[in-house]
Amino acid sequence: MVDLINDTIGRTIAWLTLVMVLVTCVVVITRYVFNYGSIALQESVMYMHGMVFMLGIAFTLKDKGHVRVDVLYERLPIKARISIDLLGHLLFLIPVSVFILWTSIDYVQFAWSLKETSSQPGGLPGVYLLKTIIPMMASLLLLQGLAEILKGLGKLFGTTSE
Repeated sequence: MVDLINDTIGRTIAWLTLVMVLVTCVVVITRYVFNYGSIALQESVMYMHGMVFMLGIAFTLKDKGHVRVDVLYERLPIKARISIDLLGHLLFLIPVSVFILWTSIDYVQFAWSLKETSSQPGGLPGVYLLKTIIPMMASLLLLQGLAEILKGLGKLFGTTSE
């Protein structure tokens, strides 16, 4: 179920990269052809960029797309690779996800209490909405990490196949 949720979010959010390219083109054209600048359009690209990375991180973990040091890893037997992944998830991914989730709650609550908006004149409202994605990201990453641990244990002990 966690895989399905993160797969759906990842594939949906991937389309936002196309929207980012189009909006960036609009920003450049309006600035250099029509001599018109828009803070809101520029900020929208930053908002989308943040959304793509924060909501796509768990999808990337699910698809094993994160950067690895493959010099030795790929040469190791499958059980050794699974063990390394399990240790990495348990020692790093889970604690960092919990830390981000825990520390972001007050930060996001404060932003919501102010209904925080852009500090730039003409900027976008709803900064608090973007900040809400931080604990969402941590939660999705935590759940996907736990799912990866369970899958790894299943492979290590022979209850599931590779």
